[in-house]
Amino acid sequence: MAPGPVKVYIIYYSLHGHVETMARQVQLGANSVPGVEATLWQIPETLNNTILQKMKAPPKPDDVPVIQTQQLLEADGFLFGFPSRFGVMAAQCKAFFDATTELGLPSRLLESLPVSSGALASMAEGRSSQHGRRSRN
Repeated sequence: MAPGPVKVYIIYYSLHGHVETMARQVQLGANSVPGVEATLWQIPETLNNTILQKMKAPPKPDDVPVIQTQQLLEADGFLFGFPSRFGVMAAQCKAFFDATTELGLPSRLLESLPVSSGALASMAEGRSSQHGRRSRN
């Protein structure tokens, strides 16, 4: 029997829709690779509706489910997308990542391939950022 598709979860947090736009494009690219099945997921929102309205945040998309930490175990790999302010990830992302430790997930996820992407607002706005290190050879 042939192995099934490689399940890649594209997990993102987007307050104003910018990271969502990037995540949808990443999904299109990932799904164009034979044998890859990429699925979009939203990180749970921690702000209440009153705050979201004051921040003029658009409604969250109905076609992208909110992920729970246990669902990470179903994926073969992850791509995380989130905004950054002054070099720090959004609090919603930190809360989500912190919740994985309660379930003992980090050690169970060691065989999965994580990748992250961010949207930065700074004086260098418009330039891309990579999370992680590149070796200098």
